[in-house]
Amino acid sequence: MTKSENKYKHLTRKQKYFADSVNKGHDERNNNEENYIKQREDLVEGRNAVIELLKSNKTIEQLFIANGKMEGSINKILGLAKDKGVIVKEVDRKKLDLMSETKAHQGVIAQITPFKYSTVDEILNYAKQKDEDPFIVILDELEDPHNLGSIVRTAELCGVHGIIIPKRRNVGVTATVYKASVGAIEYVKIAKVTNVNSTIDELKAKNIWVYGADINGEEYSYDTNFNGACAIVIGNEGKGISKLTKNKCDKLVKIPMIGKINSLNASVAGGIMMYEVLKGRIKK
Repeated sequence: MTKSENKYKHLTRKQKYFADSVNKGHDERNNNEENYIKQREDLVEGRNAVIELLKSNKTIEQLFIANGKMEGSINKILGLAKDKGVIVKEVDRKKLDLMSETKAHQGVIAQITPFKYSTVDEILNYAKQKDEDPFIVILDELEDPHNLGSIVRTAELCGVHGIIIPKRRNVGVTATVYKASVGAIEYVKIAKVTNVNSTIDELKAKNIWVYGADINGEEYSYDTNFNGACAIVIGNEGKGISKLTKNKCDKLVKIPMIGKINSLNASVAGGIMMYEVLKGRIKK
């Protein structure tokens, strides 16, 4: 008798059947949830995000449009899709609701090939091609896809050459990230690395100064000289930057706050830090 069978030996035949059904359903549900998470990395939702996607060189497998009256930016999407020869399928809005991760698809979802991550070297070469000092954002175990999307959007506006994220315990590029970035994800290089701390060591060896955003920083962000090659580290939404990563930073920088709440949303903190770097580069 197996351990599982032994657990149910006191049950009636009918009760055993019900217990087996529940367990089977639980296993199927877990498998479906895993598949669902994987599929979401292949989808882009929302009108603005899909428009930017169609303008890019990304491979689009097919486009799902809610059937009904076609108006506004949907017509623009259809026009761009036609120009690029993208397959368009009109489907019931309920199908889009089931596919959607963001629950705000605005009547359009694009299925794409999975997001192509860059390497750290590609990010550095991109800065070299532009004849600019490298400007990098490092995310330390960020969990919220909305935060990642917002950071990507700000990074694109601030001239960041690339974002570095760890392969484990960090949100990747999902449909929610696409949506929150409003299409900026198509213009920002993102590298996934096995070990953030080792990567920081490699960047420092290349004379890139590493700054960590931390409430106990030794200097305020507006007093910090970010000129030259630099990387900004933004920590986890709840825990902030891990202790080991904090020790790897050349300098910890704090953002001025006078309210009763002593912490900022990760994407807001990242935005403030990125704009301080941009401000110094514009003045230069």
